[in-house]
Amino acid sequence: MEQGSLNKARLQVKKWPQDPIAAGRRHTVGLTSDGLVMAVGDNKTGQCEVSGWRDIIAIAAGNVHMATNTGNVHTIALKSDQTVTAVGWNKDGQCEVTDWYDIVAIAAGWRHTIGLQSDCTVVAVGRHQEGQCQVSSWNDIVAVTAGDWHTLGLKADGTVLAVGNNRYRQCEVSGWRNVVMVAAGYLHSAGLQSDGTVMAVGSNKHGQCDVGSWHGMVAIEAGSNHTIGLKADGTVSAAGWNTYGQCNVSDWRDIVAVAAGCAHTVGLKSDGTLVAVGDNTYGQCDVSGWRGIRMPGNILKKGFFM
Repeated sequence: MEQGSLNKARLQVKKWPQDPIAAGRRHTVGLTSDGLVMAVGDNKTGQCEVSGWRDIIAIAAGNVHMATNTGNVHTIALKSDQTVTAVGWNKDGQCEVTDWYDIVAIAAGWRHTIGLQSDCTVVAVGRHQEGQCQVSSWNDIVAVTAGDWHTLGLKADGTVLAVGNNRYRQCEVSGWRNVVMVAAGYLHSAGLQSDGTVMAVGSNKHGQCDVGSWHGMVAIEAGSNHTIGLKADGTVSAAGWNTYGQCNVSDWRDIVAVAAGCAHTVGLKSDGTLVAVGDNTYGQCDVSGWRGIRMPGNILKKGFFM
């Protein structure tokens, strides 16, 4: 991509894309066009208690890999006044965001929460034993994402920073260039380049990093062990763990945003309705009746960040 076009892409990312849908371990969250929030699925720790939220402009759902001793998660939201609210599991203080201000983007991991401030610095709360909250020195950041135990930050120059658990080399992203979007899963990381191709590092046990052939992508998301890519033509690609059918998205059309949970995948259509596939044990895929979900502001129908 020519430098002028790359700079355009970076400027567009710097508008801090605000996610209208989010998928957690066992729940799904949607942001309506009037700033209200809906949630379905497991509510064991109160992660779906969002009916009283108002003036919301972005949402994020905590995720965690599938295991018998996991499942507790949280949900966070960015308000129009650039403050943050949270509900759900708070064992490690991941919901203690009431003193945050001047926030323009948010991300939720398993036990930690990340906030991007308007000066392009980053704040974090929650579990830090693996180093996933060591972001205070970051600057010039335009997007953030959180996996189970690691955090990624996209810089304005198209490079990527990473902190946290690196057991499977999921944090080895220092050589990435021309990146315009990042996604973090359980033990893997993915990056979307300005030419619409995708890179991935980390555990590939289920083929979740087999994205080298992808092209024409405008957005990516990472579930626990699967990766989702949204193409400019509104179709969707998937790679990785598919035990629950969470990668069965090849027939989706007219999609403008995607979200990946632990074992389910959600797609937002251009008419504001949702489709979902994958694990539905807790009703997290019961979104067919939702209407009026907010359109993402940074994905255009023609091409990537034009």
